[in-house]
Amino acid sequence: MISFYKSKDGRIEEVSGLVPGCWVEVLEPRDQDLAFLTRDLGIVDEFIREACDDEETSHIDHDDDTGQILVVVDCPFEETDDGSGRVQYDTHPLSFIFLPEQDHFVTVSLRPNDIVGALTHAASMGIETHLRVNLLLRVLLKVTQRYLADLRSIRRSENTLRRTMDNDELISMLGLEKSLVYFSTSLQGLEATVNRIGTGRTIPLYDDDRELLDDVLIEVRQAVEMCVTCTQILNSVTDTFSNVMSNNLNKTMRTLTVLTLILSIPTGVFGFYGMNVAGLPFAGSWVFSVVLSVAVAALAVVALRVLRLLK
Repeated sequence: MISFYKSKDGRIEEVSGLVPGCWVEVLEPRDQDLAFLTRDLGIVDEFIREACDDEETSHIDHDDDTGQILVVVDCPFEETDDGSGRVQYDTHPLSFIFLPEQDHFVTVSLRPNDIVGALTHAASMGIETHLRVNLLLRVLLKVTQRYLADLRSIRRSENTLRRTMDNDELISMLGLEKSLVYFSTSLQGLEATVNRIGTGRTIPLYDDDRELLDDVLIEVRQAVEMCVTCTQILNSVTDTFSNVMSNNLNKTMRTLTVLTLILSIPTGVFGFYGMNVAGLPFAGSWVFSVVLSVAVAALAVVALRVLRLLK
C-alpha cells in the first residue's frame, strides 16, 4: 500500500498523488507497489531489494549515478505468542530513500509501523515533509524512544519474573534474553548509522539539524547503555535461578538418600530374622524384631542429626 503526505500549516495531510516535496509511505509493498517505485520514482533496483529484505541491518548506501541515498534502520516491535500469550520483542527494518532529482522522501516498511503512523497523523510538531533530513532525524528519534520504552518494559518484566521459579516464567525469561540480543545488535547498527549521518559526508546536514542530531545520539547511547544493563541483570537473574534450582535439587537428593538409609534398617532386620537361622534371640516373637528395628532407626536418626545430615 502506498500513501502520499504533504505538510501544510504545521500539519501533515494525505494527498492523492505525487507532488513536489511529498513523503511517500510504502507499507507492506506488493508487486504493483514495487513496480511503481521502479517505474514512476526511478529508484534503483538494488535499493528496492535491500528495502524488501527482512534481514537487512542498519546501514547507509549511496548511488553515485542517481544521487539516491538509502538509509536502513531496525525498528523494535512487540510480539505476542498466540499459544502462550508471552510477550517478547523483535526488530524489523525500516528504509528511507532520498530522491534528490524528484524532491521526494520515501519510507518502506515490510509490516505496519506505528512509529511512522504516529508521525503521519502528527500535528503542531513542526514537521515539514520537504525538509527530508529533518524528517529522517525525527523518525530516528521516535525509533530510539521506542527502544527505550520497550527496554523499560523488559526491566519491569525482569522484576516480576525474579519472584517465581515456575517453568512458564523461565521460558518467558528466555524470550526476554532473545529480545535483548535483537535489541543489542540493532542498537549497535543504529548508533553506527547515526554517527555516519553526523559526519555530513553522505547526507548533507544543515545547522538546524545539528541540535536534533545531538538529541538522537544522546537517546541512542542511552538505549545502548540500558540494553547492556538489562542484559547483565537478566543474565545475573538467570544464573541465580540456576544456582537456586541446583541447590534445591541437592537438598532433595540428600533428603531422599537419608530416608532411604533409615528405611533400609527395618528391611535389614526383618530380612535377617526371616532367614532360617537357628539360635536367634526371641526368634519366635515378631515384637522383638519391631522394637529392634525402631530402636536402630532412632539411633540412626540421632546420629544423622549430630552429623548435620538430617534437618
